[in-house]
Order: sequence, then C-alpha cells, then structure tokens
Amino acid sequence: MYKKEVIAMLLAGGQGSRLGCLTRNIPKPALSFGAKYRIIDFSLSNCVNSNIDTVGVLTQYKHFLLNSYIGTGLAWDLDNNSHGGVHILPPFVRESGGSWYKGTANAIYQNIDFINFYNPEYVLIISGDHVYKMNYEAMLTYHKEQNADVTVSVLEVPSEEVSRFGIVTADKQGRIFKFTEKPKESDSNLASMGIYIFNWPVLKRALIEDEENPDSNNDFGQNVLPMLLNKEKRLFAYGFQGYWKDVGTIESYYDANMELLKEKPSFDIFESDIRIFSNDEILPPHYIGPKARVNNCLIGNGCKILGEIKNSIVASGVYVGERCRVEDSILLPNSKIMNDSRVYKAIIGEHTSISAFSFISSIKKGVNTRQAEITVVERSGIITEDFQALA
Repeated sequence: MYKKEVIAMLLAGGQGSRLGCLTRNIPKPALSFGAKYRIIDFSLSNCVNSNIDTVGVLTQYKHFLLNSYIGTGLAWDLDNNSHGGVHILPPFVRESGGSWYKGTANAIYQNIDFINFYNPEYVLIISGDHVYKMNYEAMLTYHKEQNADVTVSVLEVPSEEVSRFGIVTADKQGRIFKFTEKPKESDSNLASMGIYIFNWPVLKRALIEDEENPDSNNDFGQNVLPMLLNKEKRLFAYGFQGYWKDVGTIESYYDANMELLKEKPSFDIFESDIRIFSNDEILPPHYIGPKARVNNCLIGNGCKILGEIKNSIVASGVYVGERCRVEDSILLPNSKIMNDSRVYKAIIGEHTSISAFSFISSIKKGVNTRQAEITVVERSGIITEDFQALA
C-alpha cells in the first residue's frame, strides 16, 4: 500500500446523448476538440500541471477508443505505473456480481479498493467532459486552509441559467449551507463545476452510507453533498475565475470550437505557461495545395487541403478536395469532403465521407450562412432535415 497526499478520480463514462450522433460510437470525453485535442485532454493536462501523478479514469460507454487513446498515459507524463500513473477503471465483476456505474457516487464507490491502495489524504473528483484550465493545487491549498471536509469548485452563472446546474449557497466565509440540484429558482448563482476535493475518510464513509440507501440515485449533487450537509460536515465553495465550458450540447460544442478562432479568444490554447497535452497521432504535416485558400482556421496534422476553407476547425487527417468550399464548420478527424462540394456551418463526424457535388447546409444556397442552424453529419447519418445534396 502506498501513501499519496492526493489522487484524482476522473469520471469519463458518459455517453453525452445531447450531442446526438457525434457520440453514438464514442464517449463524450473522447470527442475531438480544437483540431488537435480530445476533450479529456484538458482534465488530464490539469492534473499534470497541478503535480497530481495518480489518476483513475472511470470509463463505461464505448470505452475502447478512450482506452486506446490514453494508453499508458505517456503523452501526459502519467506512465509511472509503479508509483502512480493513469489507470483505466471500467466496471468489473466481483464475488457478489457486477453492474454498470449507476451514478457518479456509485462509480467512485465501486473503486474504493483502488483508492485504498494509494491510501490518500485527499481525493479530487473531476469530469472528463469539460473544456478548461485549472490549478487543482490552488484549490487543495484552499481546502486545507478552511479545514474543510469537502470543497466544491464553483463559478457564477447568470440567474436564468441556474436550472442547468447544482447550485451552492454559501456564507461570507465560503462555507456551504445549502446545495440544490438544478433548481427552477435560487437565492444563489454559484454553480457547481462538478469538481470536488474530499478528505478520503469522509468520502469513504459517505459512499458506503449512500450505497446502503435504497432510495438514493447515487449521485454527488443529488445525494452525497446534501447528506454531508445534514451531518454538519464542513463544506466550502472554491470560487473559480477562469474559462470553463460544459460542451454537452451541439450548440455549446460548436460555439466553444468557434471561439478559438477569435483574435482574442476567451480560451487560449496557445498559452505557453499552462500547456495542454494530447496523444496526437504521428502524422505528416498538413498540405495546402497550390490552388487552396485557407483563412482563419485551425488545421491539424495530416490534412490535405485542395479547396477553400474559411473560419473553420479542421482536425487531423482531413481531406478537402478541389473546388470545395468549407465555411464556419468543424471537420472532425479523418473526414473527407470530396471535389466540388459546399459545407456551411456544419459539423462533419469522424471518418465521414461527403460525396462529390454535395451541398451541406441548413439554408438554401446563396443565403448568409451565419443565419443557418448547425448541420451535423456522421458516418452518412444526418440529424437535420435540412441536409441538401446537389447532384
């Protein structure tokens, strides 16, 4: 048994059903983002940048891509498996049987033995489906200073958005006295980011009690945190000031990618002092053909661009054929836009091939594309009625 000060448990098992066909075959944390990354890269990089060297990644839905992508953790300097490193933790069968993870708290409960092996003082619980940069060390310092049992990272949201989040109500010292999951109205606008630091003995006891409650949904926000408040444990809110985005819908995913193309983006992937690491494929450099035109784009490695692209995110291995025009779009890894096609304000899924002379848009040709709805095409599967193909 080892003795770690802190380990991280990264929840990465969700399907992300609101993302439609984009996550039909891969979990949300494995979805491509910003031409070079996958969403889980941000949480893993935050751990490395915060000097946390032991991470358990809890997978469940379609986990093969995520497992193969993370591998030994070398890309994030998390390959020290003898004294830490990254560990993939899917549900498994025990003597009493096995089951899928029933909720966020149950997922951690099923891995109590893993946490016990490292015998940490503190457990950091994070999600693998948010885009952000965060220093978890600063949050841990705050946790210690407050002599807290639990610290919840929060950020202020507009009052009209409180129904989307778990809402924390705290006093002037930051001590939480109420936690309400997705209220219609609230006396607070402090939203939980789903990032928690627990003292391990407190968390372990709470998980066991929650599991023994037949009426529990086994969820941190709905069950565990309110239970600990009722027991008068010391829960504190840690105010986060930086960029954080839940990219759980088509619109938020599209907008977060497009923000990267602004002259002064809210989220700067080029910031050198806080690096984002990824297990980027070893591919040749991208190629821009002699008649190609590229304006305000992010282009991944291994791309071959022969047509025109404007205001778009182009992930690795993408092909854009001759006389094509792509605008305000996201082309995910290894997608292909064949000759003479038009793609406006669309997301083209991984390994999707758009045949020649196609017109992909939610509006008629010639109308301002900024007024269009987002069209999503994945493996020839289309989730909009407004897809148009011109032969």
